[in-house]
Amino acid sequence: VQLQASGGGLVQAGGSLRLSCAASGRTASSYAIGWFRQAPGKGREFVAAINPTGSNTWYRDSVKGRFTISRDNGKNTVYLQMNSLLPEDTAVYYCAGRQGGYTLRVNDYAYWGQGTLVTVSS
Repeated sequence: VQLQASGGGLVQAGGSLRLSCAASGRTASSYAIGWFRQAPGKGREFVAAINPTGSNTWYRDSVKGRFTISRDNGKNTVYLQMNSLLPEDTAVYYCAGRQGGYTLRVNDYAYWGQGTLVTVSS
């Protein structure tokens, strides 16, 4: 599967952005998708994940209640709605896919899209 992330940009603190991860391939809907982010000088960290059917999701604690992950398998697209953005959310955001269920570990995902930069100004 090939993944392409989009939707990043510059937003003020308290604002919102919606990221999209478009998947190609006939079996794209069978992949769990995770969103990860990497801030300057830091390692890549888990943000949110969704299972292939969309029935289960998971979030890192710092984004719970602010971010929502969802998917439209008819469009082979996964979304990350980000509300109440904070300056510490500034990072390059990546979507990643793996067959089967989601996990929180970077190394468990075999397929990665290019990143999309999110910058939150204070």
